[in-house]
Amino acid sequence: MAQKEWIESESQVDLDEPELYKVIMWNDDYTTMDFVVEILADIFHKSYEEAIEIMLAIHEKGKGLCGRYTYEIAETKVHQATKRARANEFPLRVTMEKE
Repeated sequence: MAQKEWIESESQVDLDEPELYKVIMWNDDYTTMDFVVEILADIFHKSYEEAIEIMLAIHEKGKGLCGRYTYEIAETKVHQATKRARANEFPLRVTMEKE
């Protein structure tokens, strides 16, 4: 059997960090606080305490940060949260913006 030669490369590949997007949930006069906490726990994987804290920020400041994600993950979470809100007849608005 022939012995395989391994060639070592001296070049190093520099990988850029992926761009992150903030997912923001906005306050409205119809979506219940309990529903917002449920979305934050189920879709954004927040603990109950974190979900309450974010929900209160949304209620008091008009919006709250749900998390920072790569584009595809942020887009998926926005879609999931919006779809569940509409299925429950809530006008909850969830957006994403480049960081």
